[in-house]
Amino acid sequence: MPLTIDDLRPAKGSNTPKRRVGRGHGSGRGKTAGRGTKGQNSRAGGAVRVGFEGGQLPIQRRMPYKRGFTNIWRTPWEVVNVGRLAELEIDGPITPDLLADLGVIRGAEFPVKVLAHGDLSSPLTISAHAFSKSALAAIEEAGGTVQTLERTDQWITARSRSRRLPMTRELKSLRVGKVGGPTRREALEMLRTRQQDEAPEVGEA
Repeated sequence: MPLTIDDLRPAKGSNTPKRRVGRGHGSGRGKTAGRGTKGQNSRAGGAVRVGFEGGQLPIQRRMPYKRGFTNIWRTPWEVVNVGRLAELEIDGPITPDLLADLGVIRGAEFPVKVLAHGDLSSPLTISAHAFSKSALAAIEEAGGTVQTLERTDQWITARSRSRRLPMTRELKSLRVGKVGGPTRREALEMLRTRQQDEAPEVGEA
C-alpha cells in the first residue's frame, strides 16, 4: 500500500494541545488560571527581566568587588628561573625561541621574564623581555650578560571597549563629556582640523 500525505504523523509527545485556563474551577486551573492570588506575577506583563533582583545590586555587578574577577586581558608571562637555565647547560645565547624549542616555555609568542630562584655559577648570555633585580644581580655576579628584548606580543596594547584606544585617549584629553567640555562631535571636528594643520602639504619635500 503506497504511503500518502495523510499517513504522516508527528512524533508522539512532540505536539501537545494548548492548555486552556480560566474556564471554571472544575478543571483545576480556573479563576486565577494558575497564577496565584494577586501580586506582580499575576498581572499581564508582570514578569521582570533575567537577572533583576528587585532593585538591589544584582549578583553580576556585586561579584567583581566581593569575590574578585578574572582579568581576561592580562599578560600571560612565561617565568623562568636562573636555576632552570643553569640546568640546561646551553653553550651560547639563550633566547625565547630556544626555550620554546626545548619545552621550557609554552611558546615563543609569550613574553619571558627571568627570576632569581636557584643557583647559577656559570656565565650565561640571556635574552628575555624582563628580568627581576635579583636575577640581574645573580647573572652579572656569575659573569654573564643580559639583553632586554622589546615586547612585540599581542598583549602589549590595551584593548579599549571602542577598539580605538588612541582616539579615546585624545577625546579624554579634550574633556569630552565633562562640565564645560566639548561634545563628541565638536571634539572630533577639532581633532580633524588639527590633523589637517599638522599634515604636510603636497608640494613640500
